[in-house]
Amino acid sequence: MQIPVIKKLVEHYSLVQLKDAEAAMMEEQKPAIEVEGKDEGECLTHVLASIYIKEKMEQGTPFNQALRDFSQRVRNSIS
Repeated sequence: MQIPVIKKLVEHYSLVQLKDAEAAMMEEQKPAIEVEGKDEGECLTHVLASIYIKEKMEQGTPFNQALRDFSQRVRNSIS
């Protein structure tokens, strides 16, 4: 998970565009937006993180807090 990539996605794409990218990736298709990552799994993680963060930001949560919340969610799912 690369924070600069997630930040770029959040800043440059709408929630609709990100959700469309997620749907394309889940269907093993190339998304319409550019998503950086070393493999398909990392790219999907970047998109999912961006969606989560954008949704939180729409509720008034600052970017940094939304990112921390997502990171905590990931850590909890791993342990």
